[in-house]
Amino acid sequence: MAAIQHMVLVQFQPDVSDELISGIYRQLAELQTLIPGITGFSGGAYASPEGLNGEYTHGFLVTFESPAARDVYLPHPEHERVKAAILPHVVAVVAFDYEVRDWS
Repeated sequence: MAAIQHMVLVQFQPDVSDELISGIYRQLAELQTLIPGITGFSGGAYASPEGLNGEYTHGFLVTFESPAARDVYLPHPEHERVKAAILPHVVAVVAFDYEVRDWS
């Protein structure tokens, strides 16, 4: 079964501090130790000179070992806790999941 990449783009409210955003990323990274099936996490602020980010200021990527692992994560209480910490500080968010495939 293919791994799943869960990509999330976020536009934080303009008054959200870097310290708060760092704390959110720490909480997201900690989910790897709390929810089985998460095999990777990365994230950060938009860093491209292209300017193609639309309104999104930050993003993160969670890798799951399988679609079933992603399906465990979505309603998991720890995910819900972190989501509840993020959403009050967000103007816009988009999530996009895809199966990891070898296109070579």
